[in-house]
Amino acid sequence: MTVRITPNDRGNPMTSTERRRFSDQEIAQAASPTRITESSAKEDPAFERHYRIGELAAKWQLGRETVRLLVKDERGVLKIRLGRKKAHTIYSVPESVAVRIHTRLLNSR
Repeated sequence: MTVRITPNDRGNPMTSTERRRFSDQEIAQAASPTRITESSAKEDPAFERHYRIGELAAKWQLGRETVRLLVKDERGVLKIRLGRKKAHTIYSVPESVAVRIHTRLLNSR
């Protein structure tokens, strides 16, 4: 495979008439997904969409207290406490955890 490289504004030393032959290994490396951008983003709940209790309650058509009881002790749910009282706790539920809870509820029927 022959690729033509054109000069850019930053002073690329290669002129438009020069050509470089890339090895198969370089081509394969450029075509393969990087671990940081694709594979870890899918597996890491930190980069997923997070839902609040009210959003899940509206989506699932359940009461807020029912959803809170479902998610409060679930693995992977973020609990943000805004004071000493438990009433001042915000729950942030990653999408994968919400799917897991919803699937469990559907399969219990």
